[in-house]
Amino acid sequence: MFVRVKSTPNSPRMSVQLVESYRQDDKIRQRIIRHIGIAIDDDELGRLRDLGEYVKAKLEAESQPTLFPAEDLAQLAVEARKRSEAQPDQPLTVNLKKLREEQRVVTGVHEVFGELYREVGFGKLMGARRKAAERNLFHTVMGRLANPQSKRATVAALEQDFGVHLNLRSVYRMMDSIDRKVIEKAKSKACEAASDLLRHPVQLLFYDCTTLYFESFTEDDLKKNGYSKDMKFNQPQVVVGLLATEEGLPVDYEVYPGNQFEGDTLKTAINNIREKYDLKRIVFTADSAMLSKDNLALLDQLEVPYIIAARLKNLTAAWTRKVLDRDAYRPSESGASYQRIREWDYGDGRRLIVTYSQKRADKDRHDREKAVEKLRAKIAKSESPASLISNYGYKRFLRIEGDSKIVLEEKKLEQAARWDGLHGVITSAAELSASEAIEQYKKLWQIEDCFRVAKHDLRVRPIFHWTPARVRAHILICFLALVCIRSLAYRVRLRFESMSPARIVRTLNSVQASILRDTSTNRRYVLPSRISEDARKLYTTMALKPDSTPYEIPKN
Repeated sequence: MFVRVKSTPNSPRMSVQLVESYRQDDKIRQRIIRHIGIAIDDDELGRLRDLGEYVKAKLEAESQPTLFPAEDLAQLAVEARKRSEAQPDQPLTVNLKKLREEQRVVTGVHEVFGELYREVGFGKLMGARRKAAERNLFHTVMGRLANPQSKRATVAALEQDFGVHLNLRSVYRMMDSIDRKVIEKAKSKACEAASDLLRHPVQLLFYDCTTLYFESFTEDDLKKNGYSKDMKFNQPQVVVGLLATEEGLPVDYEVYPGNQFEGDTLKTAINNIREKYDLKRIVFTADSAMLSKDNLALLDQLEVPYIIAARLKNLTAAWTRKVLDRDAYRPSESGASYQRIREWDYGDGRRLIVTYSQKRADKDRHDREKAVEKLRAKIAKSESPASLISNYGYKRFLRIEGDSKIVLEEKKLEQAARWDGLHGVITSAAELSASEAIEQYKKLWQIEDCFRVAKHDLRVRPIFHWTPARVRAHILICFLALVCIRSLAYRVRLRFESMSPARIVRTLNSVQASILRDTSTNRRYVLPSRISEDARKLYTTMALKPDSTPYEIPKN
């Protein structure tokens, strides 16, 4: 079995296939095992080759039996489909008038995400002796992917929509049994899966933090009030730091008390990197919240190259004059998203790189004018104008005249306008040119998108659990779901087209089957629904064969 690239005459399209050789009539022939995708340039070709090698390795290692027993209707339907595919010509003799629909179940989520879940290695996190906990974890993750809700609502939805029967108390016991060893094993599997899928050592890691709030007002050692990115300052929270590759594949995370300053989480993140990666190959990328003398010194000490956003408005007066001198900038390379660029030696082996973008300048000006307009409206309506005075956001441009008159400081607004369109990074990666460092930093949106998916598509918050063990277990469940959905999105983008997480989940939720029972024989049959083109692409991506042909569920 090997990866083959087949070109088309007079066309830039290159087809990447997984093929195997066989002998027929004393001749060596080849047959296609799986079509990986079509590339139109060298970059796409390289990524599809990597995906092909990953699929090849997985197929060669595929020898383990099905992990979960077929004890639920949805699982029975999935297992019966596999048997039916092995015997495609076996006829079904039924009396249609005797058939009654026993249940309609969603099969797409368990079939596609379930295949990926096991392929990544999440099917063996709890240990061989804890099969019930393993099953509960699997179905809870599938429920989180299909329709994220509370654990109680998830158990009800799994039974109603998927034919999966879970006991709520068993789910809670499973969560209580998730210890540090299970969590670290899950993170290790995610890291291995990302490296295997990319087929090369991870060379660029992005790091960021977010906050997750609780439906509670009681603090403990983990749940603490702190700076909330969700503006829930009166509710306790936890801080989560996430590491992801430049392709947006999550590889590691850590949970901190809610009052933890996110800049202080960097040391833990770097220690995780040191244990799992070759530091000399990694370029660490983060936003300005990580920028502090101590953090930069730590990165320098560990010889970890980095790209971190610069706080341009906090520079010294001497540096401010240099950065605001627009005449000193040079034109950017063609195709860049910015028009001008300049770099300086920032000392200690670091460079300060600043770009100017007209598009960014227009946005900065629009955001400021919109905020000022809202401030003027609030000033006109407020019965207590003094309450508007704050150092937060654009309120810092307000000042009090006399006893109670609030005015906007136009001079401060003019000073703020000087920074429109400017963005800077500080880097120690000597091997990267200025433009390469900027382009690498721009990929930080991938980890921001991970948080968006976790918060909005997987609804990781608000958290309804109170004990630290269950809080950590809840975040692990969401992490497993995040790895699955980001991995599937990456694969389908390589193979076919980009699909958002919402589109993927909506598509798989639409793949259903009716479980029919013959009242005279008590035999069960499955009538699959017609699937969409999107669903076909997702099934094909995971090497599954969707089929709308009815089939029987064997009694044993």
